[in-house]
Amino acid sequence: MKKKRIGILTSGGDCPGLNATIRGVARAAYEMFDTEIVGIADGFKGLIEGDYRTFEKHEFSGILTRGGTILGTSRQPFSAMRVIGDNNVDKVAAMKANYKRMNLDCLVTLGGNGTHKTANLLAQEGLNIIGLPKTIDNDIYGTDVTFGFHTAVDTATDVIDRIHTTAASHGRCMVVEIMGNNVGWLTLYAGLAGGADVILLPEIPYNMDEVVRKVKERHAAMKTFCILAVAEGAMSQAEARLKKKDRLLRRQQQHFTTISQRVAIELEERLPGMEVRVVIPGHIQRGGSPSAYDRVLATRFGAHAVELINENLFGVTVAMIGNTVDHNPLAEVAGKTKPVPADHQMVTVARRMGINFGA
Repeated sequence: MKKKRIGILTSGGDCPGLNATIRGVARAAYEMFDTEIVGIADGFKGLIEGDYRTFEKHEFSGILTRGGTILGTSRQPFSAMRVIGDNNVDKVAAMKANYKRMNLDCLVTLGGNGTHKTANLLAQEGLNIIGLPKTIDNDIYGTDVTFGFHTAVDTATDVIDRIHTTAASHGRCMVVEIMGNNVGWLTLYAGLAGGADVILLPEIPYNMDEVVRKVKERHAAMKTFCILAVAEGAMSQAEARLKKKDRLLRRQQQHFTTISQRVAIELEERLPGMEVRVVIPGHIQRGGSPSAYDRVLATRFGAHAVELINENLFGVTVAMIGNTVDHNPLAEVAGKTKPVPADHQMVTVARRMGINFGA
């Protein structure tokens, strides 16, 4: 039987669980059939430039607990994939040529929404592609969860936990900005787990009057501090009525760099005497060792990808649907995001706990 050559790349932002997933693919492949694993450096950039090498089996040992990615990663915007730049390189043609040069039987792509769009493009160009859903944002359509998300929730929750003690000690209002791009899953989970008093999500535009009311309500109840978990993509109700370009222009004119800083400034202006501080954990939420949950999820995803390879089923992305690892056609999920529904059960639970969403 011909030895199967499997290419693997990681694309977009890093997150915990990438190495665990790479290991899951490699170990399952070595067990199921005769194989060679080709690692492509720095995502689609490496596929375009032909930067790759064949890995040895032992190189996949000891990486289950490591954060980041042993392959390296980069962001290659999907919108530029068919644009020929100053270097005169046809990126799509180059990727197809290098796929053939590597003599691959399939390519496994680990990434988020942008990665899935490029993976689908390559599948439509005739390459054998399998996607694996990675992102701390948990916003990939068609899967209940992505690897990296639960570890980021743990990290963000730990930040909020630690902020509680200093907020209580000084009687301050602490605004914690949580990652998540344009969706609020990470902020919602961490805010609920960390006991935030206010959670501001992109999907539920806020009214500052409601936020101020919640802070005053706590003070009236002799609670001297307040914790706000604010998604980096949160927006006011007035902003939500604007087009995206007008919203960005308005923010530039207001001279603040993050939404959490604006919320903090407005709180101080409307609550004289209140000390407000902003905490931005930023890329800390992407780093470190994956949680036990993400290690198991990554391993299951990697093993399922190999089952698909063994069945010669390509043009799909792995997904968790219910409690079962399954898969979806790339064409059906690429380019779609999974926002938090305003009536989601988690939102309802948070409201029942007295958490304010600014609306």
